[in-house]
Amino acid sequence: MKILVINPGSTSTKMAVFEDETSVLVRNIVHTPEELAPFDDVIEQQDFRRQLVTDEINKAGLTLDFDAVIGRGGLVKPLEGGVYEINDLMVQDTHSGIALHNHACNLGCLIAHEIAQEIPGCRAFIADPGVVDELNDYARISGSPLMNRICIWHALNQRAIARRYASEIGREYEDLRLIICHMGGGISVAAHDHGRAVDANNALDGEGPFSPERAGSLPAADLIRLCFSGKYNEKQLLKRIAGKAGLNAHLGTNDVREVVRRIEDYGDKHAELILNAMIYHVAKHIAAEAAVLCGEVDAILLTGGLARSEYVVSRLRKRISFIAPIRCFPGEDEMEALALNALAVLRGKRQAKVYE
Repeated sequence: MKILVINPGSTSTKMAVFEDETSVLVRNIVHTPEELAPFDDVIEQQDFRRQLVTDEINKAGLTLDFDAVIGRGGLVKPLEGGVYEINDLMVQDTHSGIALHNHACNLGCLIAHEIAQEIPGCRAFIADPGVVDELNDYARISGSPLMNRICIWHALNQRAIARRYASEIGREYEDLRLIICHMGGGISVAAHDHGRAVDANNALDGEGPFSPERAGSLPAADLIRLCFSGKYNEKQLLKRIAGKAGLNAHLGTNDVREVVRRIEDYGDKHAELILNAMIYHVAKHIAAEAAVLCGEVDAILLTGGLARSEYVVSRLRKRISFIAPIRCFPGEDEMEALALNALAVLRGKRQAKVYE
């Protein structure tokens, strides 16, 4: 089976070609600010990014004869985890901005659908998008009936890491209780209870620990006062939630490696305070998910780019090792996870769900 995988991010488009479980082409196409400047909206980048993907395929001497194209899922309606066949309604909802988030992940569905339509017999999928919602009833309730809690999290990578860990210890993911923390530009923490993520934060725009690029939870009254201060417009304030927030707002960089250099090479006490505060809040949120699982936690799994940082991981271990054994899976398994999800459907081992 030949599978094309497309994973768009804010400044790059990752793509890969798999033959069964083996990757035969992997590319990370980086987009400069100058290249993206002409586009007012992320969705407008669809043709531009699609062309770059097909150019890489052609340069590699491969042909557009895939059995499936699978894209990173976008921010559509909340849905259960799994593989979804892309249909007209999903494309329509992605274009309409139903989730009110202008995020590059929305392009995964659109580009996959467009390429698949050009290939006879080719199917188009997404899998475990960031809007996977399996929250328990308690988790949905906030302190105001005007707004329920929602989750936007790294569902695809967290699930892939959970299954990899389960395989390594000879168990099934559906038999385990896990806390998984994905640490990247945003940080998501979820409680996985026998194959369902029953609690997770909105890692995109306003809940949980602050991160390299996200503000996380903020004092609500102060935020309301800021909105009416006249100092910022809506677009500027949203940037202060996601983008120019977290480490980026405090220290002028979202690169934890740079922050660690400032601390270790130059003795930057302010940088040390801010980075240690981020780690403190991540640990606190992980500990909170232990309460969701009533303390019955088989393991804590740390993943994402920041799991490569010994500075971050060592300090997290000090605060949370009393809860459960900790395992690190640095980086992300998203490309392989997408390919394996598509392959499972093509082989009849998993049923593709219908988006409706």
